[in-house]
This record gives sequence, C-alpha cells and structure tokens, in this order.
Amino acid sequence: MPEFAELRERMVQRQIEARGITDPAILDAFREVPREAFVSADYASAAYEDHPLPIEARQTISQPYIVALMIAAAGIKPGDKVLEVGAGSGYAAAVMSRIVREVIGIERQHDLVEVARERLKRLGYDNVRIVEGDGTRGCPSEAPFDAILAAASGSHIPKPLLGELAPGGRLVMPIGDPGWAQELVKVTKLPDGRITQESLGGVRFVPLIGEEGWSER
Repeated sequence: MPEFAELRERMVQRQIEARGITDPAILDAFREVPREAFVSADYASAAYEDHPLPIEARQTISQPYIVALMIAAAGIKPGDKVLEVGAGSGYAAAVMSRIVREVIGIERQHDLVEVARERLKRLGYDNVRIVEGDGTRGCPSEAPFDAILAAASGSHIPKPLLGELAPGGRLVMPIGDPGWAQELVKVTKLPDGRITQESLGGVRFVPLIGEEGWSER
C-alpha cells in the first residue's frame, strides 16, 4: 500500500507549489483532502500522479495542478459561497470546502451524483452539497455565488452563470471545441455589472453538455 500522506505532500510541493501557486490556504487544502478516496480502488495508487484519471460514468478527475490553478484564479476565500459546474467525483469541491463557507456542486451524471454524495458524507465534508442537474443553467435557487468554477469546456460562457455571479464575483472555465485544446478564462463581474475577461492559458477538458453547452453526442 503506498504511503498516501507522503505522496500527497510530494504532489503539493512538486506539482502545485513549484509551479507558482503558493497561497498557504490552497496548499493546506490539498494536503488535507485524500485524492485517493475520490477515484476507484483500481486507480488509487496513481492518485497523486501529474495527470487526469478516469472516474465513474466515463468522466475524468482533473490533473491536481489544473484544479489548483482554477481555485487560485477564482480567488476563493473564507466566507465565500462557491458553485462548481461538473462536480464529478467531488474532489475539487472537497478541496474548496476547506477554504470557503459553502460549496454547491452541480452534476448531470446521476451515477456521479450518487458516488460524490456518498464519498463526501463518509469523509465528513458537511459544507458541500451535490445537486443533480444541468450545470449550464447554474443553480438559481442557491445564487448568488462569490465564485463559479466549471470543470468542462463550453463554446461560450453560459449567460445563466454570469447572472448568478455576485457583484465582484469570479468565474473560471475552459472555452473551446471538444477534442481540441481549449482556453481557460477568468471572468470578473465588476460591482457595476460590467464583465472583464482574461486568459489563463491552454487546457483540455471534457465538453460541457447542456442547454447552454454542447449537445450530447
């Protein structure tokens, strides 16, 4: 059995901190959350490697550095309420829950909803809730959100997500065609309602499926 705590620390130091993400709150959150608990037993030994891994419903859990990059870009802080679109196995939501007041994860795959809920409950992440639904429409009943992170790529930023951002809120998501390199963007909603956007570089994500996303093939 691998020494997961040792592997986790090595991941934080070599994959995250060494690449320029040095916020102590983010590093401590990654140290606290056992990534091996958010993949199947078949992949647990690879949980701290520097790449995505398969999870249930033919989806993936993102490379640790990309999760950290998105969290850092979103500027999440204590007291924030965060929406994650495409909650997957629940890993990123668990990490963010160590920093913020509350995380709402929305996921369209029923099997992943059930798996994520069970894992989060078993591991004691009681400030995370997983909602089943179309993430491209956000979660209006829980809005507004201080930050929104989308773990799937769309052709554009869904208007409902922009509408659910609080003034001063930040949205981080990949934009681009499925199967090709995409652009990770950060959108900030200024207090007067205007929107600014900046590029964070190239990434590759699964497609964002839904009313405001790509059609399921």
